[in-house]
Amino acid sequence: MALQESDSELETGDAAPDFELPGVDGETYTLDSFDTDALLVVFTCNHCPYAQAKFDLLNDVAREDDVTVVGINANDAEEYPEDSVEKMQEFVETGRVAYDAYLRDESADVARAYGAVCTPDPFLFRREDGEYRLAYHGRLDDAMGPDEEATEFYIRQAIDSVRAGEAVDIDPGPSRGCGIKWP
Repeated sequence: MALQESDSELETGDAAPDFELPGVDGETYTLDSFDTDALLVVFTCNHCPYAQAKFDLLNDVAREDDVTVVGINANDAEEYPEDSVEKMQEFVETGRVAYDAYLRDESADVARAYGAVCTPDPFLFRREDGEYRLAYHGRLDDAMGPDEEATEFYIRQAIDSVRAGEAVDIDPGPSRGCGIKWP
């Protein structure tokens, strides 16, 4: 477990890099697959304790009607079998992961396009003029380690700002977690 902090070059207002990725449900997804004003794209995985610590928060956010949560797993499944499509499907089937979509980025090209480097690495987009534009990239909450209990939920504050049509004016620092295991 090597702790890393995110350093994406995407800036507030930048368009979301498009993708075409398979979901664990057998469907193929692009940005156009989602019709929402708030789109949370989270680079995550099954095995990282930092990512696991955020499953419940992300599942709760995914249950809300006006935000869509898309998990993308870019880890090398050969070296980390816990991150295989089969294991991803198992996590969804058991309810451990209940995002709106859980996608596999086998080549990690999408993770590279976003500049994601750790799990979890969240990117919140707002829809403007039919395009998703970055509104927030940073920590999900104030729990700095996987065994800590969060008391402040930055992602909820950011989502509330997006819903209200306001700028997201919080900057709790970069997301952090295990480094993506590049294929």
